[in-house]
Amino acid sequence: MLRKVLSRFDHSLDGYSPDPSTAVAAATLNYSDLKNDGKRPFSIAYFAVLMLAYILFLLTLPVSLLFCIKVVHEYKRMVVFRLGRLKPEMGPGVVMVLPCIDLYHMIDLRTRSYDVPSQEMLTKDSVTVCVDAAVYFRVSDPIATVFCILDAHLSTKQLAQTTLRNCLGTRTLTEIMMDREGIAMEAQAILDEGTDPWGIKVERVEVKDIRLPRELTRVLAAEAEASREADARVSLTWSEKASVALKRAAENFAGSSAAVNLRYLQTLCRIAAYKNHTIVLPIPVELVKGFMRRFCSNKKLVKK
Repeated sequence: MLRKVLSRFDHSLDGYSPDPSTAVAAATLNYSDLKNDGKRPFSIAYFAVLMLAYILFLLTLPVSLLFCIKVVHEYKRMVVFRLGRLKPEMGPGVVMVLPCIDLYHMIDLRTRSYDVPSQEMLTKDSVTVCVDAAVYFRVSDPIATVFCILDAHLSTKQLAQTTLRNCLGTRTLTEIMMDREGIAMEAQAILDEGTDPWGIKVERVEVKDIRLPRELTRVLAAEAEASREADARVSLTWSEKASVALKRAAENFAGSSAAVNLRYLQTLCRIAAYKNHTIVLPIPVELVKGFMRRFCSNKKLVKK
C-alpha cells in the first residue's frame, strides 16, 4: 500500500495511471507504516532525474558546493525528501543535498518553553478562575515531527491550552488551590501521550499563578478573618476558664499549709529530675531570719 502511494510520481512519469484506491491509502497513511515498510523499488524516471541532478552538480563545480553543502549543528537534525521519498535523518555534521530534487527540513532538538495564555476556566463547583501555566517540550523524533503533522509546535501549544482547561474543570476550587503539583503532573501525562505520535516529548508543565475574581477574593478574605476571630474567641474562653481554675487552686492552697508543703515537694522533684549541677532550694524568709538571729547571738557569746 505504501509503495503505491509513494511511487505515484514515478508512475505518472512512466505513463502509468495509478489505482483510485491509492487516494484512500494516502488518507490513511501513518508513520508506523513508513517505519515498517522495507526497501522500496525505484523507477527508471527516478534514476533519470537523479542522474541529471548529479550531472548538473558536477558541471557547476565548485559553485554548486555553496548550495549543496549544509552544516547541521549538534542540537539539530535534518529530514530530507528526495523526489518525494523520505530519507533517513541526517546530522550532525556536514551534509550534502541536491537543491533541484531535495527538500529538507532543519529540526531543532532543544527544549522549548511555551507560556500558556491566561484564560478563564470554570471549576467543578462553578467558580471562574484565571490560570497561568508554562509547558516545556522538545522534539524526540524529527521524522515523525515532519511526517505526521503540519506544525507540531503550534499543535502542541493548542493541545496544552485545552488539556489544562479539562484538568481544571474536573476539580473544585479548594482542590486547585491545594494541589497544583497534581494538576501539573496530570496535564503533563495527558500532553505527553497526545504528542507522542508527533515526535514531541513534553518534559514538564508548571502552574505559575491562579487568580480569582475580586468579589470572590473579598468573600474568601472575609471568611478567613471570621475564622481567625472565632479561633481567638475560643482561645480566650479557654484562658478565662484556666484563670478561674488557677484562682480557685490558689485559694485552696492559701487555706491549707499541708497543700503548700505538698506543692513545694512536687516542685523540688521536678527540679531534681533534670541534670543540673546547681539546685536552688526555695526556703521561707522567716526561717532564714530566725537562723541568722541565732547565728549572730552565738557569735556574740563566743566573743565574750
